[in-house]
Amino acid sequence: MSDQAEVRIGISGWLYPPWRGKFYPKGVRQADELEYASRHVTSIEVNGSFYSLQRPANWVRWRDAVPADFVFAVKGPRFITHLKRLRDVDAPLANFFASGVLALGPKLGPVLWQLPPNLAFDEGLLDAFLAKLPRTHGDAAALARHRDRRMTGRSAFALNAPADRILRHAFEVRHPSFETDAWRSLLARHRVASVVADTAGKFPRLDWVTADFAYARLHGEKELYTSGYDEESLERWEAWVRSHLEAGRDTFVYFDNDVKVRAPFDAIALIERLSA
Repeated sequence: MSDQAEVRIGISGWLYPPWRGKFYPKGVRQADELEYASRHVTSIEVNGSFYSLQRPANWVRWRDAVPADFVFAVKGPRFITHLKRLRDVDAPLANFFASGVLALGPKLGPVLWQLPPNLAFDEGLLDAFLAKLPRTHGDAAALARHRDRRMTGRSAFALNAPADRILRHAFEVRHPSFETDAWRSLLARHRVASVVADTAGKFPRLDWVTADFAYARLHGEKELYTSGYDEESLERWEAWVRSHLEAGRDTFVYFDNDVKVRAPFDAIALIERLSA
């Protein structure tokens, strides 16, 4: 654990048309929305990487749009988690890390892996997958060298941070079979964080300490992706964050209740609480 733990509070994604004119002031260009958001929160989850491999130029543009001390969390591809379902993923993993994500350098925070609701706990499968994940930027660059041919002309994995810089991973699961000590032990053995997901009771909420950092995704307390967090709720999350910081764990919290434009304002409110 670090001598002085830090907290990162932010939002999941930033390109939402309903936010324009509400969170983003009129006149802010779409191309400038990331820069605007990054000056109000301290971290953002990159969601686009979940839906498709991004090009190196995107990673560089995002890196350069945010403050020097900003950190991104990056969502792993659904091709690996939802389509391949964690099987036969050596090439897809290499392609992901070859796509330019390492260009973020020190601004690269945890990699988030979200499993689909219909993927049940399989200890052998998960153990094998967790063992494949690179644990440093140097490991990720070495893995990226095994990319497949379709990455020709769209790869970039030169290191933009020291090779021994730690690369963290966090898992968000959605099948009830993961509520087992076997999963908790597996995560702890691989030093991977268990995401605490607030999903209005729809999916498991696994508030476990399994790594040297904590990670929460707030999708909506009463209505998934929609409801905001009132003062009482924010007070509880403030206490949750402070407990991890006091234990020396870096802590990441992302609001994903974007439908009614609650996410950025709830994130800002929590930041203000923790700054008081």
